[in-house]
Amino acid sequence: MNLERLPNEEKLSLCRKYYLGGFAFLPFLWLVNVVWFFREAFIKPTYTEQLQIKTYVKRSAAGLLLWVAVLTTWITIFQHYRSEWGEVGDSISFTIPLGIP
Repeated sequence: MNLERLPNEEKLSLCRKYYLGGFAFLPFLWLVNVVWFFREAFIKPTYTEQLQIKTYVKRSAAGLLLWVAVLTTWITIFQHYRSEWGEVGDSISFTIPLGIP
């Protein structure tokens, strides 16, 4: 999508939709929001909607970083303690590794 062709009101609307969509457990939308709208928020000359876009981009980045931290923590804990959790660890595993833990 070429953001250059959109009017500023449409850019703000799209940025807001991606920001709100990230709260539906879709942090990938926050990543897209940050990548697509970073230039609009911080590099382009000032225009009326830019302050709101900048706010959405900053909040999207913060939400994305929070999701990455939580997901990384969970993956680390699960990989380290899965075998010690016994049947519970096996029941929440997608695949059960063969062999001795």
